[in-house]
This record gives sequence, structure tokens and C-alpha cells, in this order.
Amino acid sequence: MDIYFPLASTEFSPSVGINYYSIALQISGIGTLMTGVNFIATILKMRAPGMKLMKMPMFTWSVLITCVIILFAFPVLTVALALMMFDRLFGSQFFTMANGGMDMLWANLFWVWGHPEVYIVILPAFGIYSEIISTFARKNLYGYKSMVWSMVIISLLSFVVWAHHFYTMGHGAMVNGVFSITTMLISVPTGVKIFNWLFTLHKGKIEFTTPMLYSLAFIPIFTIGGVTGVMLAMASADYQYHNTMFLVAHFHYVLIPGTVFAVIAGFYYWFPKLFGFRLNERQGKLAFWIISISFNVTFLPLFFLGLKGMPRRMYTYSESTGFGPLNLIATIGAVGLAIGFAVLVYNIYWSFRYAPRDTTGDPWNARTLEWSTHSPVPEYNFAIVPTVTGLDPFWEHKKGGHQLYKGKYEEIHMPNNSGQPVILGAIFFFFGFFMVFSWWIPAIIAGIGVVVLMAVRSFERDHGHHISVREIEETEAKLQVEDTDVRLRGEHA
Repeated sequence: MDIYFPLASTEFSPSVGINYYSIALQISGIGTLMTGVNFIATILKMRAPGMKLMKMPMFTWSVLITCVIILFAFPVLTVALALMMFDRLFGSQFFTMANGGMDMLWANLFWVWGHPEVYIVILPAFGIYSEIISTFARKNLYGYKSMVWSMVIISLLSFVVWAHHFYTMGHGAMVNGVFSITTMLISVPTGVKIFNWLFTLHKGKIEFTTPMLYSLAFIPIFTIGGVTGVMLAMASADYQYHNTMFLVAHFHYVLIPGTVFAVIAGFYYWFPKLFGFRLNERQGKLAFWIISISFNVTFLPLFFLGLKGMPRRMYTYSESTGFGPLNLIATIGAVGLAIGFAVLVYNIYWSFRYAPRDTTGDPWNARTLEWSTHSPVPEYNFAIVPTVTGLDPFWEHKKGGHQLYKGKYEEIHMPNNSGQPVILGAIFFFFGFFMVFSWWIPAIIAGIGVVVLMAVRSFERDHGHHISVREIEETEAKLQVEDTDVRLRGEHA
């Protein structure tokens, strides 16, 4: 199965695999697009008093800019996948090799979405690293405004670099030259962010926790990925690198530290806020060293394999090629990665059973507002909405320079829970399943169900409910008693 035309056509892929791929992405893409709209509206309309745009946490900024990219990129994917399904299910000729079709139209549409998608997954990671590095360096994030503007510039440039994915597929020198320049340009705002993180670390009182270790490892590993990306950006040189293991190595040196390390770091960092206890630090650091070392053992050899001419997707080769030793080293590294992730999973199990419970709600001595809430966090988050005057309001509050909670308890409006999204998801599943196999009558029935339920949900008058002042007072008193009891048990243990 291949997602590229003409191999994705029914002529070369007659099974339903491509149908499943296309329809599944369509449905998930609709959800992603609606989530992007939701987050943008929430961030712009529901900030705390005093929190202007230039006082938002960097993670919030990264999510906002990511959602703007989603808003412009995902409709392109939706159109491309719709045209794909017309070709496969109804015999149209958008991407065929004959009858006026153009297979390269698919490649262009896919990567007009595909390269912004890289930044959809990596910009939130930049936000996570910014929060963690600032917290454990015990300093304000250096160059806040330049960090914001660099993400804005990255988001704009992400839409004008897509053709670097197929320099070798027939574009002229002028087109390749333009996309080569724009691809190199996007490394500049990314470099700004790297230097801002380094300046944040400079003269900081650095605490080497597990999330901080992943954040620190990200910087040099991602830089290697970025530098090799600039090499790939040179159109003439890309004729050597294209479709080799060099490209595979670059891709992983960007996305593993740029996304996977960030997810793990954020998981360790926010885990105590979600579950009321920290994961074991000793096991976390052991997993970090195994994963980070094994990652480099796995993917660093691929750069040299690519330069030696080994194509990607090559599942067998003769001894005379000389590819064997480096591939063996990469295989050993992959086994190490599996061991590292097994240690991470075991840490979760062990910590659920034996880790001491947090009583403060702020186990990392952090800087942002979420750490000012109780553990566990009550339904309403904040009993009194905090008032923001600076970039790190909770940090300023702890240092005595800012009163975070002003006023008295008031009723809190909350949305009602609903089972309709679960039902809608189930109907979407059946709609997609029937479409995959071209079962038109049940697909039409399920499609009508989707439209009807979305209309019902859209026009439903649901005014939510209010949490009374008395209930808030009782909840706050109960949480404070529980915090005291857990603290006393910890002192006597």
C-alpha cells in the first residue's frame, strides 16, 4: 500500500486499505479542525483578568499559533482526501496518469498540508520546553517577545516550504531555488528559540529533574536535526540525499527530540498535577539515559548509511554493499530504546503503588497559574479567578510581590456534561466503516445520523449549571483538611 498516486489508485492498490486510510484521516481531521477553532476561541475570550496576549504562558502561545496553522492547513488535507476518494470510489480522474489527471497534484496538496503539520506537532513541544526550562532554571524565560514572534514567523514560513519534499520530481531550477531559500529561512526563527533557551539557562540555578533532562537533551539533538535539515534544503545537494537513510536520520533527529522527548518531559512535569504524586525520579532518570543514548545509537549511523547511498525502505541488501555493520548498530540501539520505554512504563506502575502523595499542589516550585490549584484539582479549578499582572503571576505571588486572588467567593458557572459526543463518535465510526467497503445505503443512513446529531447539538439550549458559594466553601475546606492530613502522615512516616 502506498499513499502516493498513481500507486494509491485502484489500479495499483485495489484493496480497501487506502479507503480506510483516507476516510479515517478525514474524520480525525474534522475533529482536529473543530478542536483548533475551540482552542482559539477559548484562548482569545476566556483569559484571566489582566492576562493580555503578551502575558500568556509560552505553552498557551504555542497552542494558539498551532491552532491557527491547523485552521489553514487541514482544509487542504480535507480537499485532497476527498478528491482521492472520488478517484477511488467514483472513478474520477484527479490524480490519474491519463485523461487529464495529474499525480503530482496529489504530492503538492499533501505536502501543502504535510509540512505545516510538522510544526503542528513541534510548536506545542517548544511551549512545553519553554515552561520546563524556565521552571528548573529558576529564571524568567529569556526573550519572551522574540519567542512569540519567532513562532509566528515559523507558522507563516511553514506554508511556503512544501516543495522541498520533491526537489527531484521535475521542478525547474527557479522553483527549487525559491523553496530552498524559504526552507533555509525557517531555520532562523528556530535558531532564535534555541539561543533564548540557552540564555535562560545562563547563570540559572538549574535543577536536573527528569523533565529538565529531557529538555536539555533536546537542544543539542534537535540542533543536529536542524543542521542536517539545512543540508537537505540545498536543492542541488538534495539530489544526493533524497530518499536515502540520511533523510530518515534527519527526520528522526527532528521529531523524536522535538516531539517525543517533549511529550515525555511534559508527562513527567504535569503528572503530579493530574494524579497528585510525582513519578519516581531515580527510575525516570534511568529511563532518560537509556532512551537518549539508545536514540543516538539507533539513528546516528543512518546519516552515514545515507551518505554511502543506502535508500530508505530497503528491507534487504547484499553483504557487498557494506551496509550491514551500521545497520546492526542501529538495531542494537532500537533494542535499547525498547528497554528505556519499558523502564518508563514500569516507573508509572511503581509510582502509582509507592510514590508519596503531593500535599502542596506545587511540587516543582513552578511559575504558572495551574500550580496554584489544589491536588487533586477541583471541578472549578480556581475558587477565585486569579488576577494577572506579569508573565509569571504565581511565582510573583510566592515571592510576595503580587496578590493573586482578590475578592471573595462567587457562584461559578460550569457547562453541563453530555453523552452526545460519545454517541456522535460511535455514529462516525459506523459511517467511516461503511464507506471503506462502499456499503452505500448504511453509509448514507449513518451520514444522516451524523448531520442530525450535530444539528441537535448545535441548536441545543444548554445554559449549564452554577456551583454555589456554599459548595465552593465546603470543597475548599475539605481539600485543605485533606492536604493537612496527608502532610501529617508524611511527617510521621
